[in-house]
Amino acid sequence: MWYHRPVITAELLQTLPNLKIVASSGMGIDHLDLDLLSSYGVKLSNTPFVVSTDTADLGMALMLACSRRLVEGYQMAVSPDTEYFPSDWLGSEVSGMTLGIVGMGTTGYKVAQRAKAFEMKILYHNRHQRNKEEESAVGATYCKKIDDLLQQSDFVLLSVSLTPQTHKLIGKRELELMKPTATLINISRGLAVDQDALVEALQNKIIKAAGLDVTYPEPLPRDHPLLKLKNVLITPHIGGATKKTHRLMMENMVESIQASLAGLPVPNEVL
Repeated sequence: MWYHRPVITAELLQTLPNLKIVASSGMGIDHLDLDLLSSYGVKLSNTPFVVSTDTADLGMALMLACSRRLVEGYQMAVSPDTEYFPSDWLGSEVSGMTLGIVGMGTTGYKVAQRAKAFEMKILYHNRHQRNKEEESAVGATYCKKIDDLLQQSDFVLLSVSLTPQTHKLIGKRELELMKPTATLINISRGLAVDQDALVEALQNKIIKAAGLDVTYPEPLPRDHPLLKLKNVLITPHIGGATKKTHRLMMENMVESIQASLAGLPVPNEVL
């Protein structure tokens, strides 16, 4: 499967009686019915680790681009109407600010490693607390309650898998807990955020800005209000979209398929 295609349905599985495995590109598996695959005796693999580095890089890129208003600055610099650069056109700092990471898995931890180089104070909320050595390596502080993280962070970055527990994890209540100067960065899944609540929060300056690599649906309808807001930066779900990573994803998928056909343990099997 590449970019969630083909769609795996019972009708499709019925036409493939010899199917042994579905190898899905990327990390997320929310587009798949695991119980359905299991009922047909079909294994599932994904490529969770090869995308984490590039996705972490993009998380930092969105943070920097939002805070320094890069898209607006570019538009000003190239506009035929620009006669001078206003001295009061200002962005916000990243270095020394507080970053709250929601979801400290492989990708979230790599974001923390990068943020450390920007001398950021790092908070994180996760299902499980990381060990003291891992926390110390990036200077991260665990927040058992997500509310504590939201209230303290200048940037809130989402790096969670989409599950029933994380569906619309960030809604109206959570956005109102954030600082009015805070920026939300989402590099996980669009449905981790209540998009209607986000539009309202951005329009009413409940939060300052948002950087979104993911939305729902993808792409957004061309008349969607998020596309009209200057304090939103949207990219087309390109967290893992580099030449090297795409090649590694394909290699991982082939390895999983070959292992399954040979009756060997499947690398990156989703259990």
